[in-house]
Amino acid sequence: MAVSFGGFNENTATFMVSGEIEIGMPVRMNASGTVEACADGDTFCGICRNTDGTYAAIQLSGAVKSKYSGTEPECGYVNLAASADGVKVGGDREYLVVEVDADAETVTFLM
Repeated sequence: MAVSFGGFNENTATFMVSGEIEIGMPVRMNASGTVEACADGDTFCGICRNTDGTYAAIQLSGAVKSKYSGTEPECGYVNLAASADGVKVGGDREYLVVEVDADAETVTFLM
């Protein structure tokens, strides 16, 4: 048996999009029912899982695997914020980091 976090408590919602967002990038609320890409260091509300440029499926909870930049996160509770590549250590919101792949520069955390 292998370790797997995929699908754990995963919930997504559809939002309208302001500006441009890419799949895998953290987003923040922009207006009622609308999200936008985060700026570096922002607190994020979810991760974009799919978009057509007008609407986006945003993952709001569950296990998330994302690129990280800067300091390598440690497993356990870590404050994470948005970065240009995905997420980075810092910010004011804490997440449970369950897996870090330093070679691929990815982190899996629970939202």
